[in-house]
Amino acid sequence: MASLQLFCLPYSGASAMLYSRWRRVLPEWLSVQPVELPGRGARLREALQTDMQALARQLAQEILPRLDRPYALFGHSLGALLAFEMAHVLREAGAPLPVALIASGTAAPTRREDYEQGFSVPKSDEELKADLRDLQGTPEEVLENQELMELTLPILRADFLMCGLYRYRARPPLQCPLHVLGGKDDRASQEQLIAWQLESDANFSLDMLPGGHFFIHEQQAKVLRILKACLEVGRRRQLQLAG
Repeated sequence: MASLQLFCLPYSGASAMLYSRWRRVLPEWLSVQPVELPGRGARLREALQTDMQALARQLAQEILPRLDRPYALFGHSLGALLAFEMAHVLREAGAPLPVALIASGTAAPTRREDYEQGFSVPKSDEELKADLRDLQGTPEEVLENQELMELTLPILRADFLMCGLYRYRARPPLQCPLHVLGGKDDRASQEQLIAWQLESDANFSLDMLPGGHFFIHEQQAKVLRILKACLEVGRRRQLQLAG
């Protein structure tokens, strides 16, 4: 049995199964656990959610029975905010602390003024397609595929609205290491990423990688090396405590 679980939260519009390919690359001691959101993948029949705190509570309650061994939380973009909120919910529920919270591809919760503009009301199909083009992660042939867009755009609309409606709530800092990843050409500035350090009293690190918003795919090998190194430290710490 793997000694550490890594719960992975997806970005807007995506299914968590995008992380399943990581299982073939990461070491056996690390168990990748994609966390699916309602309205996609295996949860396609469930209603889409636009309330970040409500969804974080739901997801935290779902993984709570599985926290019988050390774990970490990872999320990219929307997923980073969900992972952050889940960490707070789990702490309030008396769950063990994660060995690390890894937030990727988005500004800190206190520095989201740029994200609130234009995302707090539902976007039209054309506006959503324009956003996808700006993010440069969706091939043009996909954007022109009406059947795929009919499936994808409602999910993306709900996810963008969830980000736009998100409001930060001040709480005591987390007590787990917090590692942040950013793309050098992404929307989130280095200053906005550094502001994540306010959310934890434990160790903080920031890695800037080449690429835009989807650097986690463009630089997958580097991303996974960073994850492995961060989690190896947490794993060793847990083994020392257990010993």
